Amino acid sequence: MGATSKVLSPQVQAWVDARKRHHLSHAQVQMARELGLNPRKLGKIDNHRQEPWKAPLPQFIEHLYLKRFGRERPRVVAPAEHWARPAANSATRNAATNASGEQ
Repeated sequence: MGATSKVLSPQVQAWVDARKRHHLSHAQVQMARELGLNPRKLGKIDNHRQEPWKAPLPQFIEHLYLKRFGRERPRVVAPAEHWARPAANSATRNAATNASGEQ
């Protein structure tokens, strides 16, 4: 697991840490990301069992997602660890294309 944390960008690593800290599923993390939530601020909206009027964070994220997008879950769920991989592959491909085009 240490090797993957070095490879991930700081933004993706923040989501991985938030998933572990707040006991969220991969789908809930993806929903929160699509909603534009900040992973560092999830602790403020998390219910610490001292505020009975607040919904638990996983249900709160699911409620917001349903309200905004009109569906209960994202169509395709990908773990946060896989979010950066397509961008890295395209960057490598673009660098190879630019290098061959310059010669």
